[in-house]
This record gives sequence, structure tokens and C-alpha cells, in this order.
Amino acid sequence: MNANRRHAVAALIAAGLLWGTTVPLSKLALEWLSPSWLTAVRFGLAAAVLLPVARGRGLRRAFTPGVLAAGALGYGGSVLVQNAGISRTSVTHAALLIGAVPVLVAIIAAVWYRAMARPVAWFGFGLSLGGVGLVTVGGGGGGATMAGDGLVLVSLVLSATVTVAQGRLLRGRDPIAVTAVEFLGAALGTLPVAIVSGGAPAAPSSAGPVLAVIALIAGGTLLSFTLFAYGQSRVSAEVAGAFLNLEPLVGAIAGAVAFGDPVGPAQIGGGVAIVAGIGLSSLPLLVNRRPGLAPERSPALRDPGGHDIVDDGHVRGPGLALSR
Repeated sequence: MNANRRHAVAALIAAGLLWGTTVPLSKLALEWLSPSWLTAVRFGLAAAVLLPVARGRGLRRAFTPGVLAAGALGYGGSVLVQNAGISRTSVTHAALLIGAVPVLVAIIAAVWYRAMARPVAWFGFGLSLGGVGLVTVGGGGGGATMAGDGLVLVSLVLSATVTVAQGRLLRGRDPIAVTAVEFLGAALGTLPVAIVSGGAPAAPSSAGPVLAVIALIAGGTLLSFTLFAYGQSRVSAEVAGAFLNLEPLVGAIAGAVAFGDPVGPAQIGGGVAIVAGIGLSSLPLLVNRRPGLAPERSPALRDPGGHDIVDDGHVRGPGLALSR
């Protein structure tokens, strides 16, 4: 493995680990901020940092109503609902459920574009969704509720839908500029909700939630996006997407270790099923390759015009991170 590839893999691992911290950090931050205020603050401050960076990267071309709306719905709306779910369920449940995002993206893309996946990929999708159901109905204590799990699932469906739809928004535009504008759209979309629903937030009672918000913005949003973009620019999309599987595992471990979430057979079985299903849905990427050749690009889903939508469950471009 050459140095560039080693650096790319290291960046992708770091991004996956950082994204795995977003659920436990959000749980801590919600002790201070409401779900809507946490979303507005997270993306507002992230936009303030990223917009100047994107100024020389085609920001004007990305600054359109469509991109702003995608950010408001896909980032702001989905994360607001997800935060509401996290406040009502356990860290372990929320983290494991988020592992179903690649599967939901692939299924929605298949329905939307009437694209077809390989049979083994569909078996993997079904296995992952079965794991989601097992986690959701399996109980397990630790503050987990059906209402909270349901809100997390709604946020994932919303996120996955916008992820598939925004493929057209990325054409001819710089992904960093698009992401910056989407961050702004998320902040503008959720700020009125935050103001109307609860007024200004109260002063924090301790430093812990404040530090969690700072870590969520710096590590779980800005740094993770940057590292993933760096790694994805140096490896194929399917290789980059595989590292997203670190997120639910890290979140689930954090829930069990840091928050004391009980982990029973249903959670263990559901988590294994989710990860195994994602692995099976990616299996076609490993076949039909001859030794010594570069990996063949074999997307599982294409639109009727032959354009790649996802690589066996993994979306191309920054839309991979819409649910974080």
C-alpha cells in the first residue's frame, strides 16, 4: 500500500470513528439544548467556518434555492428529528439504527430510479432491515423507547431520501461548496423552529454539555467531513463507503460503556444483522475482479440513463454523511 493510500485509509478510519461519536455527543448536548436549538447551533457554526473556505470553490454556483432547500430538509430536518429521537431513546439503539442508512439509500434509489440491484445485495438489504426491526422491538432498557426509535427511523428515511435526490444538485458543482450551502440551509431552516418552540436556550448548568456541542461541531461535523472528503478523493467510492460501517459500532460501544446502556441478545443480534447485511450488499464489489488489476467499478444501482446512483448501498459524494 503506497503512502497516499495509507493516508487516505487513515483519514477514512478517523472520519468513521468521529461520526460514531455524534450520537453520544448529541445525547450529552441535549441535556442543555433542545433538539431544534442543537441542530441550529451545530450547522450554523459549521456553516460560519466552512463558507469562507468554500468561497474560492464555486460557492456562487452552489448558492441556489435547491441546494439551500436540500440542506434545510436533509441536514436540518433529518437531524432535528433524529435529535428528538435520541432524547427519547438510548445511545445504543440510535447508533445501531443509523447503521441502516446505506441500506435505506439503496432501496429508495431502486424505487425512485427503477434501478435493479443484484440478488445478493437485496438479501443484504433485507437482513439489515431485519436487524433494525430486532433492535427496535427488542427493548433493552437504558432509556430506549419505541417512540424514540421511531423518530430516529423517520429521520433516517428523510435523510436517505434527500441523499438520493441531491445527486443532481452535485452535478457541475464543487462538493465542499454544496456542503457549506447545505449547512447554511440547515441552520436557516431550523432556527425559526428553535425560536418558536422554546425561545432562547437557558444557560448551561455545567461545562459537559457545552463541551459536547463544541466537539459535535468540530469533530462530528467539520473535521469528519473534511477527512472523509480527503480519503474519498483518493480511493473508490465503494472503498470509502465501507468505512461508514464504523459509525454504528462506535456509537453502540459508547452507549454501553459511557452511558451504561444494557445490551441484550436483541441488540447484539440486531447489530450483527445490520453490519452483516451491509457487508453482503457490498459483496458484488469484491467479485469479477482479476488479480493484479485495479478494482472494477460495479455499481449495484443505476438510473435509466446508465448513471451510477449508489455503489451497492454507498452513495457517491458528500451525501454519504447526511444523517450525521
